[in-house]
Amino acid sequence: MSYFGSIYADMELPHRARTVYMYLKDRSDAGNTCWPSVRRIAEDLKLSRRTVQRALTDLERHGFLERTHRRRPNGSLTSNLYRVK
Repeated sequence: MSYFGSIYADMELPHRARTVYMYLKDRSDAGNTCWPSVRRIAEDLKLSRRTVQRALTDLERHGFLERTHRRRPNGSLTSNLYRVK
């Protein structure tokens, strides 16, 4: 099976989620983590931010992604930390 075989095998996973998964996997470090903003993902993939948000939710629901919300020292939100499985 190919490197992305598990996401291809999941027939209920929308194509938008597959695209975002490959993007995150490509940008993840040795620990399979990365932290691009939704805006950055959307700009790079030429998708709307809402489509990226839906894709991230799909990936979480199907068990391909863990999302951790992060905060700056002043308490404001920053980009999420993604762990790609």
